Amino acid sequence: MTACLIIHGFTGGPYEVGPLADYIREHTDWQVEVPSLPGHGLGEEGRDLELLGVSYQDWINEAEQAYLTLTKNHEDIYLIGFSMGGMIAAYLAGKYTCERLVLLSTSRRYISVPQMGIDFFRFTQKALRKKLKEDQLYNHYRKKYGSVPLHAIREFLRCMKFTRPYLKKLYYPILIGQGLQDGMVPYSTVHYLDKEIPVESEIIYFHDSKHLICLGEDKDVVIQAVFRFLTKEMDKT
Repeated sequence: MTACLIIHGFTGGPYEVGPLADYIREHTDWQVEVPSLPGHGLGEEGRDLELLGVSYQDWINEAEQAYLTLTKNHEDIYLIGFSMGGMIAAYLAGKYTCERLVLLSTSRRYISVPQMGIDFFRFTQKALRKKLKEDQLYNHYRKKYGSVPLHAIREFLRCMKFTRPYLKKLYYPILIGQGLQDGMVPYSTVHYLDKEIPVESEIIYFHDSKHLICLGEDKDVVIQAVFRFLTKEMDKT
């Protein structure tokens, strides 16, 4: 039996990867799990960020427990991680095992200042046209503004430092997906990921995708690419 564990990003929640998780559930008989990391859940009804007093180890432990629970009844585990969740997924794959690994907008390197400037310029243009409230990326940033304590940012950086060595332990089929318009994780991150991972990865750049790669206007293209990678036959020779 097959299971798929999908891990969301920093200050986000399962909603960030919801369309991808739903598509996999609808088109396979796999068990698909998307745990909400401690202190997270923004975007879910009745839940807000509560990151004070939460450590990066809490996030990793939650994902690890979800992984170990799946291994009790499933032989094949597929791992997908978005943003910070990509590094946590890489940690699980490096420490344990998986059939295939998907890294989406993975925050090996985190902030692209030039692209963020472009995003905010675009927000200004939309505000002048009174269409800003329709912009999904703007609403995502607005909800988070003022909700992320400095403590949580430090824990995020510790998570990146802790998980990085496990990139060198990845010997599975790997797909790296990255949006060229990502204002949080620069597309140059892919170079660093590919350099540290010891096997050749399949890399796809999505020209119109921003950071929320599974929620953007071209999310269907991203989802199809991920699904094809997970379900295609691999060369066993």
